[in-house]
Amino acid sequence: MTGWGFRRALAVAGAGLLLPATAHAHLVNTGLGPLYDGVSHFALTPEDFLPALALALLAGQRGSRAGRLALFTLPGAWLAGGVGGLAFPTINSATALTTISFLMLGGLVAAEARLRPSWVAGLAIVVGLVHGYLNGAAMSQAKLGALGLVGIVTALFVAVVLAAAMVVAIRAPWGRIAVRVAGSWIVAIGLLLLGWSLRGA
Repeated sequence: MTGWGFRRALAVAGAGLLLPATAHAHLVNTGLGPLYDGVSHFALTPEDFLPALALALLAGQRGSRAGRLALFTLPGAWLAGGVGGLAFPTINSATALTTISFLMLGGLVAAEARLRPSWVAGLAIVVGLVHGYLNGAAMSQAKLGALGLVGIVTALFVAVVLAAAMVVAIRAPWGRIAVRVAGSWIVAIGLLLLGWSLRGA
């Protein structure tokens, strides 16, 4: 292929990459149905995944009892909030609440706050209700309905199991420090999210 022919083929390929495809705001469309769309939405949406991860890390820091409480209260509250969002989809985005989740939960993990297991469960209920409601409202608008919500809650349950169990099993001091560093990164992401939301204010 001549130099001119190669440049033309490269330009055509580049133009093809720039063509707009169907846009899906907030939700991920896998083409595998609403259940898997919900699973992929949770895994690929930092606004949901990172607060849930932070709560699981916090529960793991506080021991196996707190981890077990978070394992059931967070998905249960998320499901209840999601049902409310499906029924009354009045709000589908709340950057302030998301930012508070990042800052508060990440800060508690970074500080290795000595919370009682019941307080961890209370935090799990609040976080689950808020984020679940936002997810349910988004699912309602995207016409994914209850199956999409079930996919989110299933992925959430698995993430909490893995993260909390991993932290509970850590005994080495450097491992505990690594968990606290992860919490500080979540706080940093929350600050970036806050700055991004305020840039147009």
